[in-house]
Parts: sequence; structure tokens; C-alpha cells
Amino acid sequence: MAGVTDRPFRQLCKQLGAGYAVSEMAASNPRLWATEKSARRIDHDGEMEPKAVQIAGADPAMLAECAKFNVDRGAQIIDINMGCPVKKVCNSWCGSALLQDEKLVGAILDAVVAAVDVPVTLKFRTGWNRLNKNALNIARIAQSSGIAMLTLHGRTRADGYAGNAEYETIAAVKARVSIPVVANGDITTPDKAKFVLDATGADAVMIGRAAQGRPWIFREIEYFLRTGGYLPAPAIAEVRALMDEHLRAHYAFYGEFLGVRTARKHIGWYVRDLRGGEAFRQKMNLLENCSEQLAAVNAFFESQLAYGERLQYGLIEAKLAA
Repeated sequence: MAGVTDRPFRQLCKQLGAGYAVSEMAASNPRLWATEKSARRIDHDGEMEPKAVQIAGADPAMLAECAKFNVDRGAQIIDINMGCPVKKVCNSWCGSALLQDEKLVGAILDAVVAAVDVPVTLKFRTGWNRLNKNALNIARIAQSSGIAMLTLHGRTRADGYAGNAEYETIAAVKARVSIPVVANGDITTPDKAKFVLDATGADAVMIGRAAQGRPWIFREIEYFLRTGGYLPAPAIAEVRALMDEHLRAHYAFYGEFLGVRTARKHIGWYVRDLRGGEAFRQKMNLLENCSEQLAAVNAFFESQLAYGERLQYGLIEAKLAA
């Protein structure tokens, strides 16, 4: 979720019911810590607690120093990324590439846990590929190293995001360890969240791509798990206010030049599948200052009131509104 789960977006997700939100990957290489990009990725100023920083790398000592660096700057949880399947990351022997070397995995986990006095968690995948699935071994190593919680995406590195998540592996890991296990992968609706919790026995679910443009999914899931019912689709007036808040925070975080450009993907996710959304997205992408972009977004959502007071897009939202 690099480039997505920045501080403004994490804050919004927490306001809308997420109990926990992790930062974008922070590089373990100290030469990169002072760069503008890295500084933004570990910026938790004013963020709702708990403040969790995700770190990535392949050198145990370097990752341990990175963990200490972030804890000294306010991180309350350190999350180690061994789940990213992106080639750029794996080619540097980081992310899910590490799953090929269980000895190195153990050395990394031991070093980071020993380096800090805050909980250390691990995000990983079921294996390198379908012929080399070692999630159970990684989970055992993690628990022995003192990892406080596991988050398991139900795919191998080779799967990327294709096919269906394999919840049976998450269930097997949950049965093997005594530490909390969080299930991740293909959780897009309240119903699916409950299904995954029931099927895996996991302690919680983690939402990734499904929150893009729909950060209220967290309160929808919480409500469904608590009551068995569905919340109505959000009122357009509320979404307009949320987007206004999100974009203003986004512009303040990135500045004018980067802000207007990096906001485009978020806006695209918010308007996808809405009536006129694609045409609006193409027109909006040509705007190059924040005030024009914000005004255009507000005007677009004002136009949606012609179709009703609540969002009307896609089968999921229609079901939630029923």
C-alpha cells in the first residue's frame, strides 16, 4: 500500500472505525532516512494511536537500527514487512522474497525484537510460490522470536494479487500458534469479513485495497459483526465532507505541487463506478492546483444528489443500502 496509506489516509480510516493502521514501508537503509519521501512515510505527528511503522529490508542489524530510529520518534509498534510481492522490493531480497530464507527470517526477527521495547509484528505471505509454501514454519519462527502478532495474506509471492486467497493456510497458522493472527486477502464486504473470521479462526481481519475510495468499510464491518445488519450506504453530504477533510489534510501534508498530483488516485477511487465518475476523473486529472481540484470534487458530489441522498454505485453498495 505504498503511496496509499500515508498519514492523512490512515487518520481518516481510524476515524471511520479502523482499530489499527500501519504506515507505508519505511526503508531500513539509514542513507534514505533523511529523504523527503522517507520522512513523510514515518510522520505520525498528531495521528490517533496506536502509531505503527512498517519497516522493510534484508539486513538484521540495519532493520534493528531502523526499528530503534522509529521508536525514538514515536512509533508504538514496529511491523516487519515480509509480504510485499512487488518485483522492485523482492529483487532487493526484501518483502516476501525473504520467505525463501528461513534462517535469515529468524535472524531478522530476533534482531528487531531485541532492539526495541515496543511490540513487533510481522506481515507475511503463505510462501514464495505454490510449490514452496512455508507459512507454518515462518509462524513458528516468529512466535519463538517474540513476535507479538502475525498478519497473513492468503497468497504466495508468485500469486501477487491474482486468484483467490487461501484461507485454509491462515486457519492452519492460527491453529499452530498462540499469538494473535490477522487474516488478510480479498476481504471486501462485511459478509466476507465474517466468513473469513469464521473460516480461519483469526483474531481480526486486515483491509487493504478494499478501503481505497471506501474508508467507511471499517465501520460497515464493525456494525455487521456486532449486529448482523448492514449500515445504509453513506449519505452524499457526508462523503463530500469526508473528501473535503481528506483532501485538505492531503494538500497540507504534501504541499501544492505533490498534493494535487498524489490526490488524483484517491479521488479516482472515490468516484469510480459513480455515474459520470470516469469522465470526471479524466477531466479532474488535468487540473494542476489544489483549489481547483477541491472545487471540482465538491461540485461532482453535489451533482450526485440528483440520483438520491446516498451513494448509488455498484452491487455492494446497493446491498448495503437495502
